[in-house]
Amino acid sequence: MFNKKKINMTKKLKRDLKARHLAMIAIGGSIGTGLFVASGATVAQAGPGGALLSYAIIGIMVYFLMTSLGELAAYLPVSGTFATYGARYVDEAFGFAIGWNYWYNWAITVAVDLVAAQLVISYWFDAGAYSWLWSLLFLSIIFCLNYISVKGFGEAEFWFSLIKVVTVLLFIAIGLLMIIGILKGAENAGWQNWEIGDAPFVGGFSSMIGVAMVVGFSFQGTELIGIAAGESKDPEKNIPKAMKQVFWRILLFYIFAILVISLIIPYTDPNLLRNDETDISVSPFTLVFQHAGLLSAAAIMNAVILTSVLSAGNSGLYASTRMLYALAKEGKAPKIFSRLSSSGVPDMALFATTLVAMLCFLTSLYKDQQVYLWLLNMSGMTGFIAWLGIAISHYRFRKGYVSQGRDLNKLPYRSSCFPFGPIFAFVLCLTITLGQNYEAFLQDTIDWNGVIATYIGIPLFLAIYFGYKIVKKTKWIKYDQMDFSQMD
Repeated sequence: MFNKKKINMTKKLKRDLKARHLAMIAIGGSIGTGLFVASGATVAQAGPGGALLSYAIIGIMVYFLMTSLGELAAYLPVSGTFATYGARYVDEAFGFAIGWNYWYNWAITVAVDLVAAQLVISYWFDAGAYSWLWSLLFLSIIFCLNYISVKGFGEAEFWFSLIKVVTVLLFIAIGLLMIIGILKGAENAGWQNWEIGDAPFVGGFSSMIGVAMVVGFSFQGTELIGIAAGESKDPEKNIPKAMKQVFWRILLFYIFAILVISLIIPYTDPNLLRNDETDISVSPFTLVFQHAGLLSAAAIMNAVILTSVLSAGNSGLYASTRMLYALAKEGKAPKIFSRLSSSGVPDMALFATTLVAMLCFLTSLYKDQQVYLWLLNMSGMTGFIAWLGIAISHYRFRKGYVSQGRDLNKLPYRSSCFPFGPIFAFVLCLTITLGQNYEAFLQDTIDWNGVIATYIGIPLFLAIYFGYKIVKKTKWIKYDQMDFSQMD
């Protein structure tokens, strides 16, 4: 007879992630194709000044979001943080919807990354109808990294991220040497690129909104540090430490990289508008390396971008697995998904998420690019919804904490600029979310297919939220009724 106790949590997640793992997990989650490939398009669309300003503004928003998450995660370090915080400090239905939204987001994103890996590796080896075999290989690799132990995942992510960080640092260093004239190859490098045509700001407000969306997607992944909180050593100490270090590193990488691109390559360069994984040769990173005389730059950058894709898939499989595990622990998903292996890994949640990721094998039936764009559109909105959930949860957490007479000085990590920080992040994130495809409504004929593909995440989230709320008859939690007890 089936015994539920065999699935019960007699085992616990192992706290094997060190501070260096946490730092690199956050960095690895956000430095990827958004920087290596799409950054050129931001300069082309909004001009050098517009792109730089967009990265700075979105960077500030992400800073407030990460400090909000840092306060929550240091106080209550649990795996699957968003679902738990939403249920405790907002509404049980809100936590349920945020949790399933985030699981869906990353499970689909793993499939997207595996499809992207096919496109990237076709630069060297075009397997034609059998290109799905590359996805099978890469999925097997990241599955094993996640299945062995959380330490295995952490080590893999550390080295994946280190490759990307070294690449960005080399790019900035070489770019600066070219700008000051030590390295030849960029004859027109300098501030004159900020003065040609309509520079530094091109296209007005609409361009800024369009670029803000791309930039926001580029930063998504920094919140993975919250998911990893439940498996980190000494979270009260290491999470605040990682939060303080990570964001400034990421922001400096992005700001300096965009500045170097804008000073070396004029925004009018037609190559900057070609920003697909199939156009590695015209990635702004590749172009700058080629200007510096590195003839094999395209092959090198292709390898780095492949690393980025695998890193994102590795992180996505980890994040979605832990979210499904957390939902099962709280009774919001089948109990079977709360089972842990002998090495402390939620194996059944991992198997289920891997099955969803195998959507990538649809590429054996359809064209790679079509499936890639379809999956990307489905998952795009959900990341912003998760960010909105962080801002709402933190605002209500702090309000409830103070209203119950608790001492703010006893918080392991205290977010600055409250309440401005979460309110600013919420308003800006909501504006970007709703404005993703606003131009579609300004046309003579509305492209409803494009609108649905862009905004499908919003009605999906609302359906889950209100469906659970109606069935369970949940209510928003009052400040004086919030649960601030710690978890084991």
